[in-house]
Amino acid sequence: MTVDEEGRPIKESSEEESRVVIEKTEEEKNALASITKELDQYLDIPLTVSTELGRTKITVREILKLKDGAVIELHKLVGEPMEIYINGLLTARGEVVVVNERFGIRVTDVIDPMEIIRQNA
Repeated sequence: MTVDEEGRPIKESSEEESRVVIEKTEEEKNALASITKELDQYLDIPLTVSTELGRTKITVREILKLKDGAVIELHKLVGEPMEIYINGLLTARGEVVVVNERFGIRVTDVIDPMEIIRQNA
């Protein structure tokens, strides 16, 4: 019998117990590989990611009066989070950033996928 530093007996695992653990680990590896292979077919599907700066309502009369340099005031406040839509579904929120002289959005809040499903069911 093997004992630890304090003289307590250490349970030795049999070769069969060790094999079961290894087999389970191999089974888990195979399952993960299978799932990964199945997911790979979806990874290159193109999705449309969009956001909008803001909205407002104006009349046809106001539209017809627009000239170069006119400013249309939007309801969204400066610094307010922007909504991020993936294929038309509100998926996240973020803040506007500039990257290499282009606009971008830093994601600050990802909406729970189950919430997205509930809202669009």
